[in-house]
Amino acid sequence: MTQLTDTPPAQTKLADEALALLKRLIAIQSFSREEEQTAAVIEAFFEQKQIPCQRLKNNVWAQNRYFDSAKPTLLLNSHHDTVKPNKSWTLDPFEPLERDGKLFGLGSNDAGGCLVSLLATFAYFYDRPDMAYNIVMAATAEEEVSGRDGLELLLPKLPDFSFAIVGEPTEMQLAIAEKGLLVLDCTATGVSGHAARDEGDNAIYKAVQDINWLTTYQFPKVSPTLGPIKLSVTIINAGTQHNVVPDTCTFTIDVRVTEQYTLEEVIETIRANIQSEVKPRSIRLKPSSIPAEHPIVQAGIALGRHTYGSPTTSDQAVLNCPSLKCGPGHSARSHSADEFIYLREIEEGVSGYIQMLERVV
Repeated sequence: MTQLTDTPPAQTKLADEALALLKRLIAIQSFSREEEQTAAVIEAFFEQKQIPCQRLKNNVWAQNRYFDSAKPTLLLNSHHDTVKPNKSWTLDPFEPLERDGKLFGLGSNDAGGCLVSLLATFAYFYDRPDMAYNIVMAATAEEEVSGRDGLELLLPKLPDFSFAIVGEPTEMQLAIAEKGLLVLDCTATGVSGHAARDEGDNAIYKAVQDINWLTTYQFPKVSPTLGPIKLSVTIINAGTQHNVVPDTCTFTIDVRVTEQYTLEEVIETIRANIQSEVKPRSIRLKPSSIPAEHPIVQAGIALGRHTYGSPTTSDQAVLNCPSLKCGPGHSARSHSADEFIYLREIEEGVSGYIQMLERVV
């Protein structure tokens, strides 16, 4: 992570509070769709800070004291749900353990460190009367399962946003683009017949023709940060017995979509070029981006950070405003056994977010 300037005492105190909050969150099981208790802990944090907050299911949010509807609004967002620990853990995933400058525990890196750093940052700006932007802080649920009762549920209750910072572990580097996810279920239809005679119209052969097209086609517009759209056929199924020509073959396409195309444009292109029926499971998880010239990106660059494109999907996918993914921690530690975050990364996260926003708000 880029070394930041010396941290003022007030920010160090906030970082200490953030670390204490993270330990409380780690100690509570908060698998996706089971975040009731961590939501209550986040409510208690706001109450301790004398900041009014609201809750919708397991989503908790607040706005700055001097919120002015005439001003633009920015969103600070991260999630408090976790995946389930895998069998390779050697530590108790629900015991916050400090060792060798690290804090171990489930969700410490993804995305607890980001969440508590953003909460501390919001508290820092909460009482400021002179900001050019309003700030909304949303601690949301169900991110790990792309659930509908997380940020997506909350957005209709919130104001329109000029831009957002989504807290995910990026080593405080600037993910200015993120791929969207499109899952397509396809069905090739033929005519059943006996395999020993020249009968039927084999649906497998039709599917193979379509898959051949999918493996060779290149979408012409290539993202400068994310590269080309990636198509992968990941599931295929056909046939009932060896001597029957199958009349149906189904297959599934995993499509990682860049900001150069809408999901609808990708679906239309595929449908126009294959004979199989194409049904999208969802068109919710959109690609996202923010211009490199945006003031918040330039603020990060001025602090010595670099920009890049992220291949992973986050809650950015449900936002309709420019959004930046940025936060303390390292993406490679996410969902890993004995997950951890460095203690210094919490302080760097709080200080880094504050320094970026000071240049903008």
